Amino acid sequence: MTDATTNPIKLALLFPGQGSQTVGMGRALYDTFPAARAIFQEADDALGFPLSKIIFEGPEEDLKLTEHTQPAILTVSIAAYRVLEPELKSRNITPAFAAGHSLGEYSAHVAAGTFTFADAVRTVRLRGQYMQNAVPAGEGAMAAILGLPAAQINDICARISDELTQAPPPDATSPSGQTTAALDALTDPNNSATTPSQAASRVSAVVSPANLNSPDQTVISGAKEAVEKAAEACKEAGAKRTVMLQVSGPFHSALMQPAQEDLAKYLEGIIFHDPCFPIASNVDARLMTRGPEVRDALIRQVTGPVRWVECIKLLQDSGATNYIEVGPGKVLTGLNRQIDRALLTLNVEDPTSLEKTLSTFTPG
Repeated sequence: MTDATTNPIKLALLFPGQGSQTVGMGRALYDTFPAARAIFQEADDALGFPLSKIIFEGPEEDLKLTEHTQPAILTVSIAAYRVLEPELKSRNITPAFAAGHSLGEYSAHVAAGTFTFADAVRTVRLRGQYMQNAVPAGEGAMAAILGLPAAQINDICARISDELTQAPPPDATSPSGQTTAALDALTDPNNSATTPSQAASRVSAVVSPANLNSPDQTVISGAKEAVEKAAEACKEAGAKRTVMLQVSGPFHSALMQPAQEDLAKYLEGIIFHDPCFPIASNVDARLMTRGPEVRDALIRQVTGPVRWVECIKLLQDSGATNYIEVGPGKVLTGLNRQIDRALLTLNVEDPTSLEKTLSTFTPG
């Protein structure tokens, strides 16, 4: 038996974000483990409606609603963790670090005891609603850019934003000033607007990197036209592929500012404890160890980019030896392979993957 103080394993937990959801996820955990079943019941009780029914039965259209997707992935992730945690303890292993991709950062903090699961599941449902409502449907977009360096993508986004963005009127509260600026914009050959209101909206025609997922994959986000133009420019610059994503809003962009402000107000009422183990912050790529700094990081995360490559490299540099993706899918496992094929990454999303992962650790 290895003494806990000398255990050579430094385990980092990774928690997935939006996009990993599938109807039926977590059902095998629910059917097999009482600890997992209790989490699904707690989610239903905290939210006041049967989220578990949407997770297990769908329909997919309901599960894909952001206000359902976010608490659903959190619930499945924590159900998996509640099953995994005692098995790790029996093998004398405690997590050394954790990180979560966007929404997954909330799962990481529940695992670390920063806040309760009930508080988290209510928060992320509202977070989903705030994000959904921040930008009118159809006005925002996201695109994945494959095979182009992140720095080059950033430069292209900045250029496209500059080309499409009109200077705001000197007096933003003056209707006449707004109208003049909009009408002036209509004569600008770089502005494709056909009405003054469309022209005025170019003040918000921003696009920027949103998810720096791997050296080969960066997702950009912002106003629909700006994202489309930036994706086209990236393709011309040599990107292997560009894919417009089926998402309900321009997440992790400046257009999410209304959602960030709403979330900030709500988080004032949530109690934050110091996490039991450090959590890599998406927005800063820095290890969080204090409750108050966690609140600030989660607020800024709404409009800030997910610096995932830097987060994984931070865990590497901090001594992480093993990684377990906890929750639905294997998206983060795949990204780890792209970041560094030497990373030892396993996953836990059902009884089969749990057994396979635990077989790699010798019982204490």
